[in-house]
Amino acid sequence: MIARVRLDITTGQEFDYAIPAELREWIEIGSRVKVPLGGRQVMGCVMALCDVSPYPNPRSILKVVGQQALVTPEVLTLARWISDYYCCPLEIALKSVLPQAVRKEREGWKYQLRVRALAIDPPSLSLTKRQAEIWQWAQARQDMPLQELLETAHATAETLRKMEAKGAVVISSEIAERDPYAREHLLPTRPLPLNSEQAEALKQILGSMDAARERGAARAAQAPEPATTFLLHGVTGSGKTEVYLQAIAHALEQGGGAIVLVPEIALTPQTVERFKARFCSGTLQTQVAVLHSHLSAGERHDEWHKIRQGRARIAIGARSAIFAPVSPLSLIVVDEEHEQSYKQEEAPRYHARDVAVMRGRLEGTTVVLGSATPSLESYHNVRQAKYRLLEMRARADDKKMPVVRVVDMRQETHVQKGTPMFSRKLAEAMRQRLEKNEQTMLFLNRRGYSSSLQCPKCGYVAGCPHCSVSLTYHRHEQKLCCHCCGYETTVPQVCPTDTCRNPEIRYVGLGTEKVEETLAKMFPRARIRRMDSDSMKRKEDYRTILGDFRAGKIDILIGTQMIAKGLHFPNVTLVGIVYADMSLHIPDFRASERTFQLLTQVSGRAGRGEVEGEVIIQAFTPFHPAIQYARHHDFLGFFEQEIEFRRQLQYPPVGRMALLTLRGRSEEKVQFSAEYIKQELERAWRDETGLIIAGPAPAPLLKKESFFRYQIMLRTRRIARLSKRLQGLLAGLKLPDDVTLAVDIDPVNLV
Repeated sequence: MIARVRLDITTGQEFDYAIPAELREWIEIGSRVKVPLGGRQVMGCVMALCDVSPYPNPRSILKVVGQQALVTPEVLTLARWISDYYCCPLEIALKSVLPQAVRKEREGWKYQLRVRALAIDPPSLSLTKRQAEIWQWAQARQDMPLQELLETAHATAETLRKMEAKGAVVISSEIAERDPYAREHLLPTRPLPLNSEQAEALKQILGSMDAARERGAARAAQAPEPATTFLLHGVTGSGKTEVYLQAIAHALEQGGGAIVLVPEIALTPQTVERFKARFCSGTLQTQVAVLHSHLSAGERHDEWHKIRQGRARIAIGARSAIFAPVSPLSLIVVDEEHEQSYKQEEAPRYHARDVAVMRGRLEGTTVVLGSATPSLESYHNVRQAKYRLLEMRARADDKKMPVVRVVDMRQETHVQKGTPMFSRKLAEAMRQRLEKNEQTMLFLNRRGYSSSLQCPKCGYVAGCPHCSVSLTYHRHEQKLCCHCCGYETTVPQVCPTDTCRNPEIRYVGLGTEKVEETLAKMFPRARIRRMDSDSMKRKEDYRTILGDFRAGKIDILIGTQMIAKGLHFPNVTLVGIVYADMSLHIPDFRASERTFQLLTQVSGRAGRGEVEGEVIIQAFTPFHPAIQYARHHDFLGFFEQEIEFRRQLQYPPVGRMALLTLRGRSEEKVQFSAEYIKQELERAWRDETGLIIAGPAPAPLLKKESFFRYQIMLRTRRIARLSKRLQGLLAGLKLPDDVTLAVDIDPVNLV
């Protein structure tokens, strides 16, 4: 038996190794193994098994990790597709499909000493009075951690060992699973009645799942047929989550499992609690496993193995959860499918939504993409008949959509003299909510106190020495901070320019910290809290603040996009958007789309209870189409207007895009290298029709983390062909050692 192994180190090839007789029953496709390479030993993954090797006398595998393959054959196939499509080495793709905590050579289980009392007659074993008391403690619990028994019974380890020698107890070392939600006590929930739109959406999804199951049973020996991908377009508060829950319940009844993806920023305790309350009660205690970046390495290890061993059949998490080894997989849900956090910023630069669709095709699994504001790519796929559209136009329980008002802040500057933070309408609305004991959410997608520190005399602006951005002032910690690279410095008391030294240096712009301070002065009795990455330092902070807000202990919650989506608080009757058109000024063709999505999602937090909600949008460009369409909750109108702009320039989703970014410490070298690659592209693809090469040009953020960056943009209608040819071409290019090239297929962030 020969195993074809792809090593963790990037070599671009696979190596043949002989399987020793003692390891044959443990090794299968997807197994993690340790093998010799030259004079060292490295880890790798078994990609294939064969009877003979074309190479004479292959060396033997040294060790196999685990008692079962860590990567399923289906996920291996998916990793190969990611490597081909996203132009990255297969070794890098394989590292993405397995969490680092699972890839290690040593298994990462945590062991714990436990004590079990045996059924005995204490006098017959000549137990002392103290030993008999401890035995009674242990017998009452039957099986408990040794340390817990020592603390509760005030015993010593030596006493327990003597009792074990007498045959009164058994002390054993057992795996102690680290459950991040072990202390949570959730009340079980039951399926809710569905309205007609929810029921129709669920009917379509279940029909696809049943058909996929029948095809799989009939053609088990053949490759699965692609199942349906649905786009579930439901307004905020329409009950999409309940549809997901009931579809997952059907998957469990079929004997299958499900993967639920949520954006990292929306992976709130509220989201996890809804799934655990439905599927982790009674006999279903271990049905849900959670995978996201807030877990410790040990927690992630144990949650992943819970899925691999089949003890959890539902995996819920951020983008990497799409690789969870759920088998058989009956359903994939991608909630808030439009979120750009589903795109990985490092190699492999995959988009979890698109990988979910591909995994569904490979495994014959039904995929549901849900959003109140679908991405233009997904809705365009509906128009192209690649996805099936499910619509839910009304809120659940007949709740009304909130009334949205847009305030022209240009007029407010004349009335209030200067640039006010709050319009008169928003300030009065907040006062009324406080009087009625109703809650308010304020949204501003900029953290810190002020966006820059400027000198009005000489024009100096405090900038980051490593990035092409100004430093943000954080008043609470009295520091200037770069939100790109994390650089920090002290706040100067006078203008640092030698020829100026003006003591009247001032702060310009605003952030959530300044909003919090201003509100405290306006409403001194109000209970105000802030949610942004500066205030959320500890793992439990997010859960604590949301819990307090749900319990009514907070009157006004201020936040960045952390609070924009995925939250359900019935007592929130007012949502204020402080600076609605901030994201419109980003140099990216998706700026309007993101603004529309953000405003619609934030607006959806209001009016989810019995009282009708109100949303006040403050903007300096109040008549921009993104703002006006968001005001009327008109996604279709926005789509028709925006798709025409994309069509004229062949921007996604009408065309497809690849972005080449070169970076290095020397701007001259980076620019020269970018021009060289442009020439090679034009020379190699002179016969390629429909390919548009733009650039090279400095990136919108030219300098980041002390590296200069130049970009080349490629646009085409045949992206798979472009990816394949691009990978071959770039492999033969020679760049200076201090210049690196990153290839991003289907980029979502051009800055």
